[in-house]
Amino acid sequence: MRVRTYEIGDTQEIVKLFYDTVHEINLRDYTKAQVDAWAPADIDIESWTKSLSSKFTFVAEEGGKIAGFGELEANGHIDRFYCHKDFQRKGVGTQILEQIELQAKTSGMHKLFTEASITAKSFFESKGFTVLKQQEVERRGQKLVNFVMEKII
Repeated sequence: MRVRTYEIGDTQEIVKLFYDTVHEINLRDYTKAQVDAWAPADIDIESWTKSLSSKFTFVAEEGGKIAGFGELEANGHIDRFYCHKDFQRKGVGTQILEQIELQAKTSGMHKLFTEASITAKSFFESKGFTVLKQQEVERRGQKLVNFVMEKII
């Protein structure tokens, strides 16, 4: 597996990975209405391209297929962080997070923080993140529980 920086040509595959993962993996912890609101069928590719390009975005690739991606913002916030539904529990998230931490340290950051889903909470805890609080966010009229988490690096 190789972790590299995001390229604009990755956007379509990343959007599909996001949609499929939320609808098949996160469905274990959220309702169908919640995942439909979180990852709608009509995702705006152009806005995703702008967003992915504006951050430190890392892509894990295995056999020419994108296995996962993660975004780091300049303030230490990990925004979107997803592993392909077929690459769960295979070290993809760990490798992406290692790159994010390396980039954060190189950029002079001392803390990482994220809003982890119920599904991702245990992964981040296993990597040294602590829960600051549980919160409820609204997406397209649906309320979803997630966890504000941080890690001092």
